[in-house]
Amino acid sequence: MKKVFGPVLYLLAGLVIGIIIFSQLQKSSPVSPPMDDSARMNNAFAQPVRYDEAIQDELEITRRNAITEAVAKVSPAVVSVNVTKIREVVQRNPFYVDPFFRELFPELFSDRRYQQYVSSVGSGFIISPEGHILTNEHVVENATEIIVAMGDAQEMKAEIIGTDPLVDVALLKIEGDNFPYVHLGDSDNLIIGEWAIALGNPFGLFVKSKPTVTVGVISAVDRDFSRQQGRVFEDMIQTDASINPGNSGGPLCNALGEVIGINTFIYTETRGSIGIGFAIPINRVKRVVGDLKVQGTVDRNIWIGLYVSNLSRFLVRQLNFPSTAGVYVVRIDKGSPAEKAGIKLGDIITRINDRDIRNDKEAEAVILSTDLKVGDELNIRIWRDGKFRDVRLVLERRR
Repeated sequence: MKKVFGPVLYLLAGLVIGIIIFSQLQKSSPVSPPMDDSARMNNAFAQPVRYDEAIQDELEITRRNAITEAVAKVSPAVVSVNVTKIREVVQRNPFYVDPFFRELFPELFSDRRYQQYVSSVGSGFIISPEGHILTNEHVVENATEIIVAMGDAQEMKAEIIGTDPLVDVALLKIEGDNFPYVHLGDSDNLIIGEWAIALGNPFGLFVKSKPTVTVGVISAVDRDFSRQQGRVFEDMIQTDASINPGNSGGPLCNALGEVIGINTFIYTETRGSIGIGFAIPINRVKRVVGDLKVQGTVDRNIWIGLYVSNLSRFLVRQLNFPSTAGVYVVRIDKGSPAEKAGIKLGDIITRINDRDIRNDKEAEAVILSTDLKVGDELNIRIWRDGKFRDVRLVLERRR
């Protein structure tokens, strides 16, 4: 009996002590109602994740990379270009198709033409501390007023200093100094697959005076297009960085924060970006920006003084030329750039500026599809006296 009583006593004592401890815990920590699964999840997200200080610093560093640094470098100089234009509107008279009314009352039932003010938006970027801005010519074409929205929420009137519709470039100017400006890179040194960063004002979303940023890669270079609406788009940069209406005129940058192109147009079937956008190489822009700043235009009234015809089989045999691809020089103007370059009657031209020439149409296409200006050079390969030779022709202004 004594042996049984001892353990029971110890058990009862332990139970009493446990009850006392539990009651003290209940007083210090009130019981919370049970949480369902959604409450537990919300509570988990609400609690900040606490990392070691060293890990926190490392995570903060990884958030900042070459792209974020490039954006921080370029974005202060990106502007929204808000344009008021005059557009001619043609209103077709419903009776115009009826020959009876059109014959009897030509003035009354003719089409009505009137001018209408319209607003549009584009993008641009400052290239000098004095406030020179580059954008597309088609952004400011027929503009009556241009308001530039700056990155610091300022709005300023801009004037057009010069335009080059052929290359689709316009140079604007705002009054002031010490503006943030971009650094122009080298578009001849692009790497396929390297980062491409597009900044601008797509669909007018220049939110709180800050440009929209999209990122992709350089998809291709040297993309050439036929002459379109009086413009020449050659050596274009292709990118999959999203470019949309309103991005026109904005900068395309590399990971170093250098502007390598001007975003100009996209290929699309939906009016929105499908990842095929094109930018004017900045090196082409550099060729004309000096002329725009000084004289407001680019002198493209060029003179070559050279006339050619297609090769015939008879000529090929007579000249002992080993091909039928090329053009035959039939006339040279006296004192012309062609004469000064040493080109002679009877020469066969086979290449112009590294482009092979097979006939007179291709020779004309090379000239028309290139943004040539007075002072530019043409490197021409000719066949004479049984051998090839290269000559350099400097373009002059047409007399």
